[in-house]
Amino acid sequence: MKGYLVLENGEVFEGERFGTNKNTVCEVVFNTSMAGYIETFTDPSYAGQGIVMTYPLIGNYGVIPEDEESDRIWAKAVFIHDLAQYESNFRSTKTLDGFLKEMGVPGLTGINTRKLTKILRDYGTMRGALVSDISQLEELIEHIKKYKVENVVEKVTSSKAITYGSTKPKQIALLDLGVKHNIINSLLKRGVGVTVYPADTSYEQILARRPDGIMLSNGPGNPEDCKEEIETIKRLYRSNIPILGICLGHQLMALATGAKTGKLKYGHRGANHPVKDLDTNHVYITSQNHGYYVLEESIDPDIAEISHINLNDGTVEGIRYKNKQIFTVQFHPEACPGPEDTGYIFDEFIEMVNKK
Repeated sequence: MKGYLVLENGEVFEGERFGTNKNTVCEVVFNTSMAGYIETFTDPSYAGQGIVMTYPLIGNYGVIPEDEESDRIWAKAVFIHDLAQYESNFRSTKTLDGFLKEMGVPGLTGINTRKLTKILRDYGTMRGALVSDISQLEELIEHIKKYKVENVVEKVTSSKAITYGSTKPKQIALLDLGVKHNIINSLLKRGVGVTVYPADTSYEQILARRPDGIMLSNGPGNPEDCKEEIETIKRLYRSNIPILGICLGHQLMALATGAKTGKLKYGHRGANHPVKDLDTNHVYITSQNHGYYVLEESIDPDIAEISHINLNDGTVEGIRYKNKQIFTVQFHPEACPGPEDTGYIFDEFIEMVNKK
């Protein structure tokens, strides 16, 4: 069946539908990863967005349930150049087409993803719609322009507190803003227990169990929309408990301490972003997925200092807070998908927790 991606600027891309056959409106973003499409589609940070995969062939190794980063696909749509007709992987249990159908997510294949990506790079992230009928194009474009990605953290966060590895001597409180499975796994394999809390959990509830460390997870949307979470983090900041923030958690800690955030033109989404650690001068290849960033000039030098920078555009990738056991990073040290170069971030955090 024919399908169309219509962008808010009027550009139309014709292709063939796969996955579920429904129409949807989304924020259209691109990801440059060559592999790891299952981890990407199930990342809660993509809530409200449609993902354009720049690598041309997607679906060739099927779907492996153990590689999923949450219990569902959070992307609203998937746009690819060529859908593999057969998967080749002994771990695969289903095709990508079947997985999208099972999850109720529409896809579009056979489109010029190179042209689409260049448009998004030149003009910035756009809203768009995946539809089967473009006979009422002007009305559809007006509808697309009204779409907003909002209230997404409350949609992706857990509904109740869940504890993993409860017998471990050290316990980490993880504020779930859209956490990926491998963040939890990265902590567990370093010998600590983890309690995952919903995003609206109060400061008092988190500290009631006397955690040895606190993690602020990744998540979707505009960080400035998370007003309740920012207020909670302001109080956690004053607790003197070691804290590590990743992605959205990094941005929210910055906002909680008086810094500001802005929106990137087309975001950082992929598994090959070079980041420099300013303490060691080492450069790491990192996995990233974000559309917002912390404004360097807004960081109070009496409160914090920049620890990492992005070598592509110079944006802030890490912050260390002075006279506090707190540091945050914009990239994803848990990878999935992506390189494991920055796994040392978890090691530093656990070392900080153990010294406390």
